[in-house]
Amino acid sequence: MSATRAAQTFAGASNGGRGDTLVEVNNLKMYFPITEGILIQTHAGFVKAVDGISFMIKKGETLGLVGESGCGKTTTGRCILQLENPTAGEIKFDGVELTSLDARQLRDVRRKIQVIFQDPYSSLNPRMKVGDIIGEPMYVHGLEPDKEKRRKRVRELLTTCGLRPEMDDRYPHEMSGGQRQRVGIARALALEPEFIICDEPVSALDVSIQAQVINLLEDLRDKFNLTYLFIAHDLSVVRHLCHRVAVMYLGKIVELAECDELYDNPMHPYTKALLSAVPVPDPEIEEERQRIIVSGEIPSPINPPSGCVFNPRCSIAADGCRGEVPVLRELKPGHWVACPEV
Repeated sequence: MSATRAAQTFAGASNGGRGDTLVEVNNLKMYFPITEGILIQTHAGFVKAVDGISFMIKKGETLGLVGESGCGKTTTGRCILQLENPTAGEIKFDGVELTSLDARQLRDVRRKIQVIFQDPYSSLNPRMKVGDIIGEPMYVHGLEPDKEKRRKRVRELLTTCGLRPEMDDRYPHEMSGGQRQRVGIARALALEPEFIICDEPVSALDVSIQAQVINLLEDLRDKFNLTYLFIAHDLSVVRHLCHRVAVMYLGKIVELAECDELYDNPMHPYTKALLSAVPVPDPEIEEERQRIIVSGEIPSPINPPSGCVFNPRCSIAADGCRGEVPVLRELKPGHWVACPEV
């Protein structure tokens, strides 16, 4: 079976074979070229940020994409948004292949795909008032050309996101971090999207504010029938919001399963190590819990290890792990693992 066909088979089965698929990613690769020299530049290799991943997201679902910094989570989101041109692979939104669209066709699709950025401090224009920040997308896309109606819609969105409507006259620096992130969420909702990529939307916020924003995202998903790709490294946050979780390591998905199944029965050694690092509020349970320490450093994505990318740090790695790249296998219904030793 070819790599592309295998990826398509996994992607379809990983969604339980169910219909109403909104986003489909098949064998996605994103390699960034490395050059050397100043006057005469020569090609020196590639940074393999995303290296052949596949998944599906159905309508109304939230897929969590987790892993440590540098594993390719944000690059995956940027490829879906078409902010990066993928090196290879397919990205389909509602059956439409995004990588083959021109700028004008993408403009229509982008109304339906929005993003909530990680940093609420840098993702808002400091020279624009909140009302203009939220209203600008509606003006650009011609969704609400009338200024007064647009302002009314902006104030409705602020109320929906838990802010006072009169805050439309403030500048971002006059608001707290949590309030700014709510403005970012309101801006994402302004075009009435179907799919939102949440790129670590709570990692820059205080813990108490994180819970409020997560609850808001959950309420908005149910109210507007939204679909999320939720990128995060905080596994406790992911469990509260997501239906399924995909675990990434060094550009590859190593495990994918329903949320409760993944947390209750992790199978890949890397997933087990990640979950063992999540603190438990009960001190007695925390003291008795086994902590899995992963040895060594993360290999370079410029020259990843042969075979399984986790094999240099894996406690159960065998000789076969250094040969062929392991494929995702369905060990339980809907539970996929890329490890030959499990």
